[in-house]
Amino acid sequence: MDMVTLGKTNITVNKNGFGALPIQRISDEEAVRLLRKAYEAGITFFDTARYYTDSEHKLGLAFVGMREKIFIASKTGAGTPEQFWKELETTLTNLQTDYLDIYQFHNPAFCPKPGDGSGLYECMVQAKAEGKIRHIGITNHRLNIANEAVESGLYETLQFPFCYLADEADIALVKKCEEADMGFIAMKSLSGGLITNSAAAYAFAAQYDNVLPIWGVQRESELDEFLSYIENPPVLTNGLQALIDQDRKELCGDFCRGCGYCMPCPVGIEINNCARMSLMIRRSPSAGWLTPAAQEKMLQIEQCLHCGRCKSKCPYHLDTPALLEKNLEDYKKILAGKID
Repeated sequence: MDMVTLGKTNITVNKNGFGALPIQRISDEEAVRLLRKAYEAGITFFDTARYYTDSEHKLGLAFVGMREKIFIASKTGAGTPEQFWKELETTLTNLQTDYLDIYQFHNPAFCPKPGDGSGLYECMVQAKAEGKIRHIGITNHRLNIANEAVESGLYETLQFPFCYLADEADIALVKKCEEADMGFIAMKSLSGGLITNSAAAYAFAAQYDNVLPIWGVQRESELDEFLSYIENPPVLTNGLQALIDQDRKELCGDFCRGCGYCMPCPVGIEINNCARMSLMIRRSPSAGWLTPAAQEKMLQIEQCLHCGRCKSKCPYHLDTPALLEKNLEDYKKILAGKID
């Protein structure tokens, strides 16, 4: 069994964190069943957020009465102290608990610090002093803010996208966290569904002793894959490395990760799916991508205003309008049967 300790928090769990964003798409009953199955099989770290609609509520239903047996991390997108306290109380109520193991700033556009005028970091310190949170963390998709958070010495954990499509700067960030004794929680370990071999994803992450991957789980079949890795963790064989090399050749560069921070679109384009439709169709074959409803969503791209809002908000600095146009052109060819 592979274990990881999140830096100075001393939270030690196996290298399978449960990412609870996807359970907002299933019923209370099904979510509770999956969450409890995960716990009973050995998963003890669960990551959610105030903005994942009812995800916190479902975790609360699953683990009421057994709070001390698991670790829960949640997030706040608050912009003011008043909003911070309101969101924290809502989160605690939803989770049916009086404390969080880790409370994280949710992808802020700056690195909150004492005295910066926002009052947000001071709220974290006060909440920790009151026992409502045990450790202060931050999540981000921007490399500069992530590095600033590590260098500040103010945070105990960082949650950042990390998978085998990572570049040298991403890997350097992981190592910087290790040197700072700061926990590293890896989100997007399957790159939003573009990585389809979970064993390769696990084996890559397992090379880094300080990395805890959190896997987004919605279906029991997905959960079963990761549960099998608790007792039989995949290792990086030549075969898996060859698969990783091929994926890196195909995917590294300007592709949409599906994070959704470009949203909402003023004309209703579902950017986080439409801008990567070509890859999704080829890498995750599904008739659902070609239904009349899906076609209607893709054709909405033709209404693009080229206002630049999505481009300005993309943490990966992608030219999203150009990506949308390219994906629509490719999609039309697929529908016409001109390309596979």
